[in-house]
Amino acid sequence: METLGRVLVIVPTYNERDNLPRIAERLRAAVPGAHLLVADDNSPDGTGKIADELASGDDHVHVLHRPAKQGLGAAYIAGFRWGLDEGFDVLVEMDADGSHQPEELHKLLEALADGADLAIGSRYVPGGRVMNWPASREFLSRGANVYTRLMLGLPVRDATAGFRAYRAATLEKIGLADVESQGYCFQVDLTLRAARHGLRVAEVPITFVERTVGTSKMSGRVMGEAFWRIAQWGVTGLPARMRRRRG
Repeated sequence: METLGRVLVIVPTYNERDNLPRIAERLRAAVPGAHLLVADDNSPDGTGKIADELASGDDHVHVLHRPAKQGLGAAYIAGFRWGLDEGFDVLVEMDADGSHQPEELHKLLEALADGADLAIGSRYVPGGRVMNWPASREFLSRGANVYTRLMLGLPVRDATAGFRAYRAATLEKIGLADVESQGYCFQVDLTLRAARHGLRVAEVPITFVERTVGTSKMSGRVMGEAFWRIAQWGVTGLPARMRRRRG
């Protein structure tokens, strides 16, 4: 098992002042060597100020202040670029609301150490599960992943998952300059890019826990973008998939 080097966990925030201190504390306890980057989209509830206070007392906590709410994908892209510029070897996506448990981060890091280029914390592989979600929300999530597999031919059970770890080399190889997708679609986009570059994508089981504080950022706009972009990618990539099948 290889040594991974420096790890940066990127946590985008918008109005997460009640969740951020606790998730930072849990992360620092679970993986003490990891650094935390809070990418705050100018939260009106003062989340950015709380992030600054956390960073002032811990040299493993950093803050990226962004001018306005511009979407999950844009926040992660900014965080990736910051981490790459700072020389981090592994970059992790994690939500601020506690749905991704920092205590399970080691599973993703172990998958990278075993040779994966991208490790996804999956709800829908054996051993993975969802806690406290309404049945309608889980049905929608599972349906979105079935739709993604059918349209794109991706051998991934949870392509929309947001708890994931990338090698720095993976992000550099797949390219970030032309990524415009947001929300769940952003996760599918980067998974598809990794697969099309022949990189190794590993899924590890996690327990996803619905947030208990604050409100979800899911919206009809996010779902609509995902539906149409995935359809577009599927149609664009269909000739290549047909050639592989004939071959």
